[in-house]
Amino acid sequence: MPEVLSNKKTPPEKDPAGEPKKRNFWQHLEKLRWHIIRVVLAIFGLAMLAFLNRHIVFDEIILAPLNSDFPTNLFLCKIGKWLSIPALCIDTSSLKIINVSMSGQFLTHLSISFVAGIIMAFPYIIFEIWSYISFLFNIKNKLAGTFAIIIGTALFMIGVLFSFYLIVPLTVNFLGTYFVSSDVQNTVTLSSYISTITSLVLAVGVVFELPLLVFFLSKFGVIGPGFLRKKRKYMIVVIFVVAAIITPPDVVSQMMVSIPLLLLYEVSIWVAATVSWRKKETENMPA
Repeated sequence: MPEVLSNKKTPPEKDPAGEPKKRNFWQHLEKLRWHIIRVVLAIFGLAMLAFLNRHIVFDEIILAPLNSDFPTNLFLCKIGKWLSIPALCIDTSSLKIINVSMSGQFLTHLSISFVAGIIMAFPYIIFEIWSYISFLFNIKNKLAGTFAIIIGTALFMIGVLFSFYLIVPLTVNFLGTYFVSSDVQNTVTLSSYISTITSLVLAVGVVFELPLLVFFLSKFGVIGPGFLRKKRKYMIVVIFVVAAIITPPDVVSQMMVSIPLLLLYEVSIWVAATVSWRKKETENMPA
């Protein structure tokens, strides 16, 4: 993990009289307000772009996991044929998506556009978050901001893609084709289908930010590798609880989320240990 934050504190700014400037509560609030306004405008603009391209958003992305030619479905079917396990060939042809509300499709269109706006604007959201943090702690290192934006965006997108291409198809197949009786057919409302996908994609994308969060907390001395190792057994329980909350109530989806989160926690311990080691190396260097 690169050394992107300097251990040296930046001297406080001074006013013309030579006295250090003190940022009061209202200055922080005003700064935060403009960061929020810019983020909202960015999300709104990209949401409008998604709204105007509904055929791409819905036909080629949102509803794609229902098709047998979806990349994950094709891959699993090939594995199933090779291992002689027909159950791996996902078939959701019996699943019907319906709308039961007069404004249901329009409201769904709006909500999906908003989610798409958040995902597309995420690099800018990370930029604004870092801008406020650097203002709050008076950090002048530009490399730290570049690091946060690139790594934060990469982790989020990996989480989104992992969820969309692996967890979502398995979840849709399991829940959409599960029958308690042959007399009961599965007809899923559009809102139910959309809420399942969006909650999975966004939640997994956000929790994949764990290593970056641990890096900065370790850098600021909030936590260390010893603390993370000591709390490992408790975090295992927390991870399974979080996975149960953000996934539908099936064991497959919960395990598909829990395993990467456990790996991310171990990566976070390594990140914290690396930061701690570099801090000690810096402190032991001769002046």
